[in-house]
Amino acid sequence: MPQFLPEQLEDIRSVFSDFLKKKNLRQTPERFKVFDEVYASDDHFDADELFVRLKAKEINVSRATVYNSLELLMECNLVVRHQFGNKQAKYERSFRYWQHDHLICEDCNEIHEFCDPRIQAIQEMVSEIFEFEITHHSLQMFGHCRRDNCPNRH
Repeated sequence: MPQFLPEQLEDIRSVFSDFLKKKNLRQTPERFKVFDEVYASDDHFDADELFVRLKAKEINVSRATVYNSLELLMECNLVVRHQFGNKQAKYERSFRYWQHDHLICEDCNEIHEFCDPRIQAIQEMVSEIFEFEITHHSLQMFGHCRRDNCPNRH
């Protein structure tokens, strides 16, 4: 996922700020520290990994604040949560989210994103056939990567 320019990041921050105002929620520095760390990242992460990253940067934020902030960011469509099998939920930023799907290695847990326009075409066709408005979809494929350097490969 591409990084955002500083002015784009300010616009995205404003979306979060406006959302908090609309919901009559406080705009705390901690919530914005969580926001900043999420939008500095271009990978998938779980809430505990995010908490550890913040602590490593000596940002004083509680685990509860991380979880609550992620919920708020999801509610205003700035973060999306994925449930990859039985593992802990993973998150990724979602502003100007481009639809993509995931390959998940069951050995090393590496996640590969891919986009194939044929999947979008199938979605549109199925939507038309069943007269169904699809708001989003999730395609996750699990398996074993064939890389020689996969650390847990059997």
